[in-house]
Amino acid sequence: MDYLEIEGGHKLNGSVTISGAKNSALAIIAATILSNKKVKLTNLPNVVDIRTMLKLLEMLGAKVEHNDTEAIIDCSTINSTKAVYEIVAQMRASILVLGPLLSRFKECSVSLPGGCAIGQRPIDLHIKAVEALGAEVTLKEGYVVAKAPEDGLVGNKIIFDKITVGGTENALMAAAMANGVTEIVNAAKEPEITQLAQMINLGGAKVEGIGTGNLKIYGTGGVALNFNEPIETIPDRIEAGTYLCVGAATYSTLTLDKVNVEHIQTTINKLEEMGCEFDIDKNSVTIKPAKKLKKVNIITSEYPGFPTDMQAQFMAVATIADEESLIEERLFENRFMHVSELNRLGADIWLKGNVAAIRPVKELNGATVMATDLRASSALVIAALSANGVTKVKRIYHLDRGYDKLEEKLSKIGAKIVRKKE
Repeated sequence: MDYLEIEGGHKLNGSVTISGAKNSALAIIAATILSNKKVKLTNLPNVVDIRTMLKLLEMLGAKVEHNDTEAIIDCSTINSTKAVYEIVAQMRASILVLGPLLSRFKECSVSLPGGCAIGQRPIDLHIKAVEALGAEVTLKEGYVVAKAPEDGLVGNKIIFDKITVGGTENALMAAAMANGVTEIVNAAKEPEITQLAQMINLGGAKVEGIGTGNLKIYGTGGVALNFNEPIETIPDRIEAGTYLCVGAATYSTLTLDKVNVEHIQTTINKLEEMGCEFDIDKNSVTIKPAKKLKKVNIITSEYPGFPTDMQAQFMAVATIADEESLIEERLFENRFMHVSELNRLGADIWLKGNVAAIRPVKELNGATVMATDLRASSALVIAALSANGVTKVKRIYHLDRGYDKLEEKLSKIGAKIVRKKE
């Protein structure tokens, strides 16, 4: 099993090119099911989750040509609508094939999803969405078995009790080929939702209210979508935020290229509170380190609020701030599993329920730590880069799920980081 060996305490300098957004790419890969012609996707991140989703489509019968950052997907050859446990269990995002399979083929079976252990994250809202469009859904032997009416799904009002990114994505894709008009109330507003809605617009359906909490979709009435132009994945806002935290924690000046600054504005704002300064251009941002990091108080919330996927990285930075910081996690339970590992590096973090108090320490020191999930992994890397001595980060298969060429990008800016095998 691979691990990372990191020698901390070094100043970094240079530029990092941000890859395409994993979470957006997963949704637009699923959306290619809505087409019976070839679809070209560009700027895909070269990470495990993307390869898993492409493999899932191949198992359904689609033809996939894939290199590092591009894929041509032909879903005209799909001959199965069953997403089997063996692959769905590897990644929660596999549930995103539910909406498009049901919309185009009027039936599907999708295994209940697996993935990282950061909380229950039930799929009841996904099921509620397709049921509102007329589907009959049963749970049978670990599978969600869904059937649409004979003439296809029928537009309706879908009201989400709470904001759900995946549920909104499935609802959008299910409504794309439905009969009539669908309205999604309390929809998620994440950039990934915006990209998916824009893609559906390009394919021939019509989506109004993009970027708001109320989406209206005019379905094609059973006509498959057609994507004549390549779909370019938006930049990864979580990867960008992670490298900004690397700059803050190591007191380094770093430039990020190929970013959407609007998507990372909350991250920039919080780092400014901690004393960092920024030079911002249209597609790049440069972080200039604080003289001394100040405390930060964070409450996670849905976009455009502070992203839960950046909580762990900020905790790593806050360990060396000048005063006690507070982080309240409001979206997922079990998302503080990195705390005990950060404490192994010398941090002083206390938990009470869903609130973490990060008390200042003079320095962190290298140790052997274990990654528990994707974002916790990156927090350990950030802490290791700022610590004295050598840190070994184990179970980095979590990192490989979501970070494209992490050690290569860090090495390029001066980090002493090596991937090794046990």
